[in-house]
Amino acid sequence: MKRYLQARFAAWVKRRQGTDVLPVTIHRRRLYILPTRAGVAFSALLLVMLVAGLNYSNSLALLLTFMLGGFAVVVMHQCHRNLLGVTLNGIASPACFAGETARLPLVLANSAKLTRHQIEGSLPGGERYALDLPGHSVRNVEVLLRTAKRGLLRVERVRISTSYPFGLFRAWAWVHFPVDVTVYPRAKGTLPMPQDSGTRAGKRSRLATGTEEWLGLRDFRDGDSPRQVAWKAYARGAPLLVKEYGSAGADQRLFEFAALGSLGLEERLEQLARWVVDAEAREERYALVTPDARVGPDHGPEHRHRCLSVLARHK
Repeated sequence: MKRYLQARFAAWVKRRQGTDVLPVTIHRRRLYILPTRAGVAFSALLLVMLVAGLNYSNSLALLLTFMLGGFAVVVMHQCHRNLLGVTLNGIASPACFAGETARLPLVLANSAKLTRHQIEGSLPGGERYALDLPGHSVRNVEVLLRTAKRGLLRVERVRISTSYPFGLFRAWAWVHFPVDVTVYPRAKGTLPMPQDSGTRAGKRSRLATGTEEWLGLRDFRDGDSPRQVAWKAYARGAPLLVKEYGSAGADQRLFEFAALGSLGLEERLEQLARWVVDAEAREERYALVTPDARVGPDHGPEHRHRCLSVLARHK
């Protein structure tokens, strides 16, 4: 019953607000506020004090009851005001491997002079993570998302909330901005990487010849030849970099989905992910071939992400 009511309320909020476009500033029509468990207990205490004061005609008890009631009203307004005007500027969706916890940074901004205390970010049903927002500042709060299997994991909405001060009330607002988190297959497998037939994959030639291709620049390391230093870039103020070349005809690592016919679908994807991660760690050039796509050959963080994303989306 509880889940049913939560689903109905979430659907009503979505129809009322619609899909958001960032940045989103929290205004009064977006804000909801209710007593917390501590607030309900405090209200019950005030009710008991009121009944006792009326029953015994105790003026001091009634005075204390009304003072505490006024205090609760002020706390409610302060809690509402603490969240009003906070802006959600962005939501990042970094990829992760299946079984890991994805970290989604929420970029929160405070355009007012006053400090916003204990502003919390969370996902539906997830834990809340809080931070303080000083006046005229922008800060990040990370929300965690547990992943179980590969693919695209959609986050439909995030919640911005606060229970400051005293925790008697909780004010919150929903932001409906769908975010797709890419969940890579687990990097598992014990099979050795396919061996190439020519020059070892990833082997860099440090002396450029007419038959070599340009690979790029990397940081200078002890033992590098001074002739390979990019002196023109260094003269323009860049750090000490070394030019890398590779043989134009050199073979590269080729990771083929079809070559793993003895394994099941998920085992194939996990083995390919293992090879991609290992090849990237060795700074080797590699290509990935699946029934749906061909990527590479190349290397680097972007190439690694492209390959792993193809594996994550494979059907």
